[in-house]
Amino acid sequence: MATAKKSRKRTASKPIASGDSSARERTPVVKTATRKAAAADPRAARVAARQRRLQDQEKAKDARAAAKKAATKKAAKKATQAGSRKQPDTMPAQHIAKPGNEHELDLAPRFLAPDYVGSGKLQGKRAIITGGDSGIGRAVAVLFAREGADVAVLHLDEQEDAEITRQHVEAEGTRCVVIAGDVRDPKFCNRAVKQVAKAFGGVDILVNNAAFQLHCERLEDLEDAHLQETLQTNIGGYIQMARAVLPHLEEGDCIINTGSETGLFGSKALIDYSATKGAIHAFTKALASQLLPRGIRVNAVAPGPVWTPLNPADKQAPDVAEFGKNSDMGRAAQPEELSPAYVFLASPVTASYISGVVLPVMGGPHGK
Repeated sequence: MATAKKSRKRTASKPIASGDSSARERTPVVKTATRKAAAADPRAARVAARQRRLQDQEKAKDARAAAKKAATKKAAKKATQAGSRKQPDTMPAQHIAKPGNEHELDLAPRFLAPDYVGSGKLQGKRAIITGGDSGIGRAVAVLFAREGADVAVLHLDEQEDAEITRQHVEAEGTRCVVIAGDVRDPKFCNRAVKQVAKAFGGVDILVNNAAFQLHCERLEDLEDAHLQETLQTNIGGYIQMARAVLPHLEEGDCIINTGSETGLFGSKALIDYSATKGAIHAFTKALASQLLPRGIRVNAVAPGPVWTPLNPADKQAPDVAEFGKNSDMGRAAQPEELSPAYVFLASPVTASYISGVVLPVMGGPHGK
């Protein structure tokens, strides 16, 4: 038997010719640890036991995290308050008709920024603000005036809101001109700019802020009239106003455009609106490059959710009540929290070396 074993061992180790038919019948032996051998190895058993223990620990952690997440989800998200005064964190369940009158809102947007002290950053400047009757535009108009600028408020047809804005601008001690019209119309843009230049003796600052927003859940349902209203107001109007005002701007003057977080991240129910806001950001950068040799700065502000007539004039009442709650700060901003950013970009004292930027003011890095 021993001889036979030695013989088989020698045969197995002997090289096999490629043409040998017996080579096709034999399967090469691969030396690997069998399950039985691994089980008998105390080191392998310890490793397996350790891995299962680690797995059990992670399962327990996951269970605790899931329970904590569920409890947190049930509890209302606490809104972040980081300003000089506490801002509203709950919006009213209200829907209003377009174009949206601020005086109709159950919760009046805050625009006065009572803790903001002017220091003459815009002394002697003359500004045009489209959509200046309400929302961000009104808040910007008030702070521009507090910093010493004369302000022209352009609006569509919200006469009562525009008059309120005029009163607050004049209360700050500067002049105010109110002009109604449609920024989609290039003739209106040219006429309005000429009227302001005549009234103030020139124009130094343009704030493009007028906007149209209307949700649409499916792209297939986006009608041509809806699409054109958004495109011509939000980007067409910006380009036309800039074109009309440029002959009046000189070195040291500036243009500020209102973009949006939707231009950075998109919004699935606001395809056309998001597209125009992205276009505004690109327009800002392109025009900044073109006007740099002339010493004219062009920048943009990209707000997150802000309590203005724009959203209650779009969303249904239950959705308005939730507006801003998904933002990083757990609430919508008030217009007075945005307006200082416009002062910063408008003033040659604070932003003389800043052009072509899109400044996000979204309450956090992710917006809503």
